[in-house]
Amino acid sequence: MTNYLFVLFLLFSFQFFSQTKKEKIEQNIITLHKKKFDWLISKQYDSLAALFNDNIEYIHSNGWIENKTEIIADLKSGKLNYKRVEVSEAKVCLSKNVAILTGKGVFFVTMDNKDLEIKLLYSEVYIKEKGKWLLTHRHANKL
Repeated sequence: MTNYLFVLFLLFSFQFFSQTKKEKIEQNIITLHKKKFDWLISKQYDSLAALFNDNIEYIHSNGWIENKTEIIADLKSGKLNYKRVEVSEAKVCLSKNVAILTGKGVFFVTMDNKDLEIKLLYSEVYIKEKGKWLLTHRHANKL
């Protein structure tokens, strides 16, 4: 009987620790996602470049599509300036080396010298390469 209870305890413990690890990874993705906004606002181009996969496709809510080089160039030139981002929701769906984040937020930006306040629903796809999570796709829609 004692062995039976011990085996049950191990099975439940394993499930508990597995869920905790998954939840921890999901929280790390959400934290990374929020840091990305901080880096956009504070113009930390090196941090952004390190986060972006070389083949990133960044789709803005107006249909504008950018690659890694274009994103960084437009930020550096001032064409697009992130002023503030207020994330209201963020959740992650995790599967092995892929994390899909779905979020909602209000984006305060300046584009071509015009101030904009845009409410967005967006998704971001992160892939794990060589132990690092990299943003490989982003798509936003206006709410």
